[in-house]
Amino acid sequence: MIGNRWLRVGAAGVGAAAAAVTAGVVVERRVVASRRAGAAGADELGGLHSEPRTVVTDDGVALHAEVDEVAPYDEGLKSRPPRRLRFPRGAVTPEPTIVFVHGYALNLDCWHFQRAYFRGKHRMVFYDQRSHGRSERSDNEHASIDQLGDDLARVLDELVPEGPVVLVGHSMGGMSILAFAERHPDVFDARVSGVALISTTAGGLKPHHVISRFIPDAVGVRIAPRVVAGLALAPQLVDRVRRRGSNIGFLVADEFAFGEDVPASYVEFVNNMLAETSFEVLAQFYPQFTTLDKFTALDEVARVPTYIISGTKDVMTSISHSRTMAARMPSATMVEVPGGGHMVIMEKKDRVNSALDDLFAAAAAGEAPSQVS
Repeated sequence: MIGNRWLRVGAAGVGAAAAAVTAGVVVERRVVASRRAGAAGADELGGLHSEPRTVVTDDGVALHAEVDEVAPYDEGLKSRPPRRLRFPRGAVTPEPTIVFVHGYALNLDCWHFQRAYFRGKHRMVFYDQRSHGRSERSDNEHASIDQLGDDLARVLDELVPEGPVVLVGHSMGGMSILAFAERHPDVFDARVSGVALISTTAGGLKPHHVISRFIPDAVGVRIAPRVVAGLALAPQLVDRVRRRGSNIGFLVADEFAFGEDVPASYVEFVNNMLAETSFEVLAQFYPQFTTLDKFTALDEVARVPTYIISGTKDVMTSISHSRTMAARMPSATMVEVPGGGHMVIMEKKDRVNSALDDLFAAAAAGEAPSQVS
């Protein structure tokens, strides 16, 4: 009798849980369907390209790259440059070449609004970091921030063999720049005339805080990597949940990539980039973030005009990381963007582009860091 009663209670509990899950799925679908109603146009984002180039790294990984050369435009085309540019290779301009380095789980298309704004004004280089976008996959041994710094050195060798450069890095791309400065200081001193570090950090990152700031560090540092490693044993299952266009992926992108409401097309665009990055790749690079320590590289970077840009609502690399870097680089210009999230380069594109405009001008003028206002 007692056993039957507990069976009924258990059955009721399971039924209630199933009903709750079903209700949650229904609500999720309705919320996403409503939010996605304005997602038309996501495919237009990331639609700017130039002729593909290939850079082979020192360990043999082929990186996909694109170069937008400076070319004269008719006045009417400045706001609407061609979707694909074809210019002679090796064009030399007196101003610095701008090299854009994207972040974790993204690809070079994430710079869409910067590419559209600066196209025709500066020579620009974009590339997909190893294992991301259209670049080849890395083995586990070379899936490191230090290797990303070496990859950047190769990109400069191949695509900007001479003349000054300005390096612009977002998230993991900023870490790549710091690794490059640390591992190739002679090249940095000789070539780099300016740096932008956007939504990034030099170290002290606690990825488990993205899930909850209440998870104790002693627990999060030990458990989170194990969970990621465990999920990496069945990456296809995880990728199935994260597939392009999935509701869960859309909600995650909406919650963690942006600080305020943005057009649904922005969310869909970021969701698609994230979904196209295999979970195996995410798991490869994840351990790097908890052990990252590139604070000494800030001394090297501080020798050139540097802008540190961060949204005040960034939950991935909180603004405290940018403030910490700025405190160690008194000559740097700190740009705090109210309401901006991790994808501040999209969400607050006008403010970011304005700051980059100032940086590029300072770099082209050869100003000392202390002269940057």
